[in-house]
Amino acid sequence: MPFFQPDTALQDMAEVILESAWQTFPSLQRDQIALTWLVYDPPVIVNTGGALSAQEFWQHPVRGFHYRGIERIYPASVVKLFYLLALQEWLEGGMVEDSPELQRALRDMIVDSSNDATSLIVDVLSGTTSGPMLSAGPFTTWQHQRNIVNRYLQNLGWEELQTINVNQKTWCDGPYGRERAFLGELFENRNMLTTNAVARLLHAIIGGVAVSSARSQAMMALLKRSLPAMAPTPGEENQVSGFLGEALPAQAQLWSKAGWTSQVRHDCAYIEIPNRNPYLLTIFVEGPENASNRQILPFLSQAFASAQ
Repeated sequence: MPFFQPDTALQDMAEVILESAWQTFPSLQRDQIALTWLVYDPPVIVNTGGALSAQEFWQHPVRGFHYRGIERIYPASVVKLFYLLALQEWLEGGMVEDSPELQRALRDMIVDSSNDATSLIVDVLSGTTSGPMLSAGPFTTWQHQRNIVNRYLQNLGWEELQTINVNQKTWCDGPYGRERAFLGELFENRNMLTTNAVARLLHAIIGGVAVSSARSQAMMALLKRSLPAMAPTPGEENQVSGFLGEALPAQAQLWSKAGWTSQVRHDCAYIEIPNRNPYLLTIFVEGPENASNRQILPFLSQAFASAQ
């Protein structure tokens, strides 16, 4: 069973929105989109500053809907949300030493979606570094170390995390050396997430129960986005324009993490709009034509914002 309660009213609204999207964007095939939508009815149990214990929080049901929410999809930079969680866990447990440089990298990984910063974070989490090919024995050890975040997530016991893979760095040009070998000849070891897995993690963070209340609030501070966003210069992204945040009113509050490549355009967001129930929306879109289309996610965001 998913961590949310499937709701027929939300399903009916979401199916109308999806049909409208498929009609508006003919390039968007039915198997090129996945989404998870949660709506928080009063009394709202998230963004409370961690007022509820983890045990209490998970006892509160939340209404939701997913479309292909269990399908494994390459997540691009959305994976950085999982590295954010892991680093906070490592810091909380004293597994790594905090420093201004580590905090700079953490901020740049989430706020600016820097791949270079993410490389350092993955190195810190796993005790590995990129570099030339390794001989068989050392490479086996290296691979085991790089799977430490996967093992941590599996130990959380969330069924949504059982099928995911988060052991790869994110790249601008691509991996070389041992990193390329680790991906597998056919890229079979690339990062893979589902919208349900992403939604559950973001749900835990905004609920104040990811690692600890204080750690959750620190993660939320990094995920906070300013609205309305200035239009980015050509070739750049700001994680709002062309994503879910673009369609929101200026008085909305947004916490999000986007991801994009030439093949995918994704976003996951927790949104508060005055006089409406807060909601969480995770949408993954695949396909080169859809990845370059900056209108699909704002179109969907506007529809879901108006649906309640």
